[in-house]
Amino acid sequence: MALNQDARNRIGISFEFFPPKSEEAEGQLWKTVSELQDWNPDFVSVTYGAGGTTKAPTLATVSRFISSTPLATASHLTCVGATKEETHSVVESFRKAGVKHFVALRGDTPDGVGAPYSPHPGGYANASELVAGLRELGDFEISVSAYPEKHPESRDVAADIDMLKRKADNGANRALTQFFFDNDNFERYLEKVRAAGITIPVVPGIMPIMNLTQLKRFAGACGTVIPAFLDERFEGYDDKPEERAKVAADVAAEQIEDLARRGISDFHLYTMNRAPLVSAVLTNLGFKRNAAKSAGAAA
Repeated sequence: MALNQDARNRIGISFEFFPPKSEEAEGQLWKTVSELQDWNPDFVSVTYGAGGTTKAPTLATVSRFISSTPLATASHLTCVGATKEETHSVVESFRKAGVKHFVALRGDTPDGVGAPYSPHPGGYANASELVAGLRELGDFEISVSAYPEKHPESRDVAADIDMLKRKADNGANRALTQFFFDNDNFERYLEKVRAAGITIPVVPGIMPIMNLTQLKRFAGACGTVIPAFLDERFEGYDDKPEERAKVAADVAAEQIEDLARRGISDFHLYTMNRAPLVSAVLTNLGFKRNAAKSAGAAA
């Protein structure tokens, strides 16, 4: 399933991480970063919770990425539960830390996924407004979200595409998708995106499957369909972690290879702050580590 050299040369990869919540998790994160930076990603992103009060863990993590690694680092930014002034203050904090790239998101309501969303009366109503606000604040690189199987709160895919167009028209540079496993459905979605006049890159979000049972619960909350073939691929491996990891790496690599054949050239991998499975996926595709770029990083 390895890609040929020409295909590999055309492909860009990026990684998503999340801030650690304990000392042990922090050690795990930086061990993972030390290993994955050898793959020379185009950029990495760090997730961000709802509301301005949660900026501290993300800011600390992003700051260490910028000061201690060679990786171009983007910070997620949400506008839920905050005034515009509070959001601007957060942006300024990240700018001072060296952030030049934001992943601009509305964010989930503090009451949890599925709870009714109400914009803060003094804040940005949605991600498209947040993108416009960021454009006024500085010359930032801006990524946004996209949902091939629609956002759980949207009435339909057309509504999602309309929102993506507003985000693009307001200055977004690229869209990073929610993870998915049906490439045919993604291709149909992308055709609709282009038909709507949206020209920014739409980068598939790839989720290597570490635990299919847990993934199903997560996917149900975010609207991702789990195709039947995944149950078939993972059947019989519940108590065989090494074999299960090999299947997981094969599945993700096959998905990327198929999308590359369809003309997709950039991929955003959700690492879950773990390196082995992501590295196995990239190895399967024929990529080589670039250890020379990792000297002294994440120290």
